This record gives sequence, C-alpha cells and structure tokens, in this order.
Amino acid sequence: MEIKRAILWLLCSLVLISAHAQFYLRGEVKDENNSLLPDVRILVHSSGYLYHSGSSGAFGIPVPAAVDTLTLSADGFQTLVVSVDATQYQNLHLRQLSRSSLPPPPRKGLLSFTKDLKASDRKGWTVGAETYSSLVENDFIPAKRFPETGFAVTIDKASYSNVRRFLNMGSTIPPDAVRIEELLNYFNFGYTDPPADSCFAFHSRLSDCPWNPDSRLLFLQVSARKIDAAKIPPANLVLLIDNSGSMDLPNKLPLLKSAFGLLINNLRQIDTVSIITYGGGVAVALQPTSGKDKNKILEAIDSLAPGGSTPGEAGIRAAYRVAKSQFIRGGNNRVILATDGDFNEGETSEEELEKLVLQYKDWGVYLTCLGVGMGNYKDSKLEILAKKGNGNFAYLDDEREAEKVLVREFTQTVYAVADDAFLNIRFNPTLVKDYRLIGFDNKAKVLSDSLSQIQGGEVGSGHSLLALFEIIPTEQGSEEVEDEGWLAHVQLNYRLPRDSLTKTSVYECENQPIPFNELQPCYRFASSIALFGGLLKRSRFTRQADWKDAIEIAHESSDPQDGLQQEFISLIEKARKIYGRSKHHRKDDD
Repeated sequence: MEIKRAILWLLCSLVLISAHAQFYLRGEVKDENNSLLPDVRILVHSSGYLYHSGSSGAFGIPVPAAVDTLTLSADGFQTLVVSVDATQYQNLHLRQLSRSSLPPPPRKGLLSFTKDLKASDRKGWTVGAETYSSLVENDFIPAKRFPETGFAVTIDKASYSNVRRFLNMGSTIPPDAVRIEELLNYFNFGYTDPPADSCFAFHSRLSDCPWNPDSRLLFLQVSARKIDAAKIPPANLVLLIDNSGSMDLPNKLPLLKSAFGLLINNLRQIDTVSIITYGGGVAVALQPTSGKDKNKILEAIDSLAPGGSTPGEAGIRAAYRVAKSQFIRGGNNRVILATDGDFNEGETSEEELEKLVLQYKDWGVYLTCLGVGMGNYKDSKLEILAKKGNGNFAYLDDEREAEKVLVREFTQTVYAVADDAFLNIRFNPTLVKDYRLIGFDNKAKVLSDSLSQIQGGEVGSGHSLLALFEIIPTEQGSEEVEDEGWLAHVQLNYRLPRDSLTKTSVYECENQPIPFNELQPCYRFASSIALFGGLLKRSRFTRQADWKDAIEIAHESSDPQDGLQQEFISLIEKARKIYGRSKHHRKDDD
C-alpha cells in the first residue's frame, strides 16, 4: 500500500514539474535591410505576457511551452504573428509600412481646449540664455457657438516664484514667464473636504469684474481630498540632482543641497531614498537607503560638488531605472529632478525630452521638477518634463521657497490623489454671451498642431485650485433680478493613482451674482492676482486697469497675518515702480 502511494506521489510530482516547466526562447528582430530593431513589442500568446527586444534588437524570454506563438509589433512596421520553437534560435524580420500607412505622430498636450478654434503663431521669449514656451492668451469665446471648454487641473506653482525672482532683481518679466493659473495656485484660498463619494469638492461665486465694468467674474474652486496622515503610503524617492559645472552658483547646487536637507529630515523609516547625479557623467551617489538613516543620506548630499557637462538624458534614464528597481506597489514612486534645465549632452531639445519621459509614464513613477538659477534657466524644458512625466513643477528662488515646497506643502508636492485630471465646463448661452478662461494659456506651437489634445494633470493631496472666467452676460443674464437657471455645468474627469478607471465629479454653477465689495476676501484677493498677471503680460484684456487698482484690491482683501499675501502686495509695488506706467499713459499709447 505504501509503495502504491509513493508511486502515485511521484507521478503527481512529475506532472506538476512538467506543468510548470519553463523554456527559454532566444533570438533577434531585424528589418528588411537586416538591421537590428530595438524595443520591439513581443506578446507571448500562451501566457499573455508582453516583452520587448533589447537595445541591440536581441531578446531572451521565458515561455511555458517548447512551441509557442508570438505577435511582434513596432511603430512603422507591419505586425508579425509567428509560430516559434524554443529549442531553436529565432531570426525574425519585420517589414516596414508604407508612408501612407504610418501611424500619426504623438499628440501634443493642451492646457485648455475649445473645439474648432485656431490661433496664430508667434516667436518664443528668451532672456539671455533663459527660455520660455511661447504662449497664446485665451480670447473671449461666444457661448452660443462654443458653449463648452475645459482645462487640465494641475498643482504647478513655478511661475510665481520665478516672477518674484525677476521683480526682486528690479527686472521686467518676459510675458511668457507669467502663467496666471500658477500664480493663483501659489495661494491657499480656503479648503473644503470633498463628500465621501468623491475625490473633489466644488464651490463657485459670480461677481463684478474689477477691470471691466461690462464683465463679470466666475470663480470656480476645486478642493482635492487630503490623504489621512496615518495612511500616507511609503515613498520610493529618487533624487536626480544636476551637479554639472553650470550649477556652481550659490542659488543652484548649494540651494538644492539645503532644500533636500529639509526634505530628508521629514522622512520616515518606511521611506526609501536614492540619489543619482549627473555632471560630466552619471553616478549613483547613494544606493537605496531607508529614511531612518538620515545622517547617511545627508552626508551623501553634502558631499556633492559641481563640475563637468550636463548629460541630462542619461541621468533621467538612470533615475527611472533605479525607481523601477525599488518600486513599491501601492506606494509613492517618484523621481525628483533638480536642475537649471540646461542639458548639453544626449537628447536636449524639448521634443526629444518629451518623447523620453513619455517612455516611462506608464511605469507608475511620478516626476517632480525643481528649477533653480538664472541666466541659463530653461523653464520651457522643465515645464514639458513635468507635464509629460505625470508630475508637477516648482521653481526655488531661495531657501524659504524650498521649505514651502518640500516641507509645508510636502504632501501636495509628492503625494498624488488623482491623475489625468481634466475639468470640462459648459456655459448656458441664454445667460452667457462670451467667456474667457483666465490663464491656462496654450503654447503657440501646440495650438498650430491639429493633432493636439487636452492632457490631464496630477493633483496633490489637499490642493485647492481656483479658476477664473471673465464673462460677458447676455441681456437676460445681466438683469438685476437673479435668474434661477444654471450658469454653467462642470464635469471633472480623473483617475485614482494606479487605477485605469476614469471617475467623474459634477457640479452646477448658479447664476447668483454678488456685488464685488460683498464677495469673500479670498476671492477678491484672487482677482488682484489675476489682474497682476494680466498687467505683467501686457494683456489687452486688462487695459482699463492699472497697478494702483491691483494694489487697492489686494490691500482691501488681504489678511494682515498672512505673510504670503503681504509679500504679494510688496511685489505689486515693485512691479509698479519697474514698469512705471499708469492706465492713463497706456491709453495715450493706444
């Protein structure tokens, strides 16, 4: 009896071993000219797993059976379905598609979008060796013809601290460096907890427009859910630090070393930090280390010294590889790139960098960009990297800003509660004649590309966004008696992190105008920021107002105990002295 049981056990074991046997299939993929093809997608039919050929075009992949079927695909080539024998080396060839069969080029991302509108092109702005994306300011749109518009929800704030840097130097500001939505993002205009069934809460107010008596302002506030402090997931942070020769200035590498020192002091034992540097070459300055070993991490940061060229592309690739190797399922996996953006080795153009980070977006690794410096600061490159890399963007002009971004607003900066967030708003044409979205201006090059599409943004924990629309009401909408009809329908589409399902939150803006002097102070203060941005941009939409108007509104609505608001008032004063033009002079020029 025991012998029979032993034989039966042996037979079952053999069956199980056979069922789990693995074969190793090796080969290479070439084109019709016998040139090796890298990064070809290889789908194994029996297992459903997807692999890729390596940078050399060769592959070695495990398959569950000696004979299997593969589907090979690559951009610009015909898809190949082939039966393979794992006992033999495979030489596979893909045929190139004709030009008419080639897929369309990757679509560029818009910040805001209204159907069927076209925009003229214009040259980009430069200040010395600094570069900024050329923007086209949103115009008034007739609600009867185009009632629906939308914009990406982001937490980017880089423009504000960069504007502050220019004004503190006594300098005028390139208009394209002024992104009004980022000026507004810099401030906290109040926070409301979202309902239990949503990630977002909404509020809206309708009032007079302080720079145009014929218009009204619609304030739309969106508050994102805060992560419970006790449930903040572990972090896998890869600090990618530019230590090239161009970083050898007090407001560059020394500022970053100080900034990251503040960040490290707030890490927990469950957090992991790695440091990659690029200066002359790429190096691992710190292997993945627990947040409890603060002294070890701080010593690695303190030892950094500037020198060499700027191989930014190689640094980005290395950082993402390290992030993937330490990937925490359900955690916060993020590369934090800190640089002046002045790449001079490898892929350096904005288009090439865009393609680079798009390769890694689906890995589930976020990207935060921290810009520093002046003179050779590449704002346009860092902005593209952050938006295409599923992340956010800040500019550090001093240590106070570093403390704000990396300590006080740490969860907003590095913990996402929603991805691909895009807000759509539909105006009621019986009440709204024309409307204009303030800020969220698109790049001229993107607008001229008919393949461009809206690209949603990453939203951090507890972020409160305030969007402003300037509205010209219809005769019915301008009546003194409040109309009970809806002014606008709002729909916010988003995904939860690490979730492919799109969720939707909806809200209805009521047509209940409030006199400007009775409006909540935070909204009046927001209007002074929007006016400030318009004046800096020399916007034709704010020509009826001047710096004095912006200062008066900010003074009357500001909180005397709020240091950021008081600093903003001082910035308006500086701008008035630098620009030195009143609305009367402006009218004379016109």
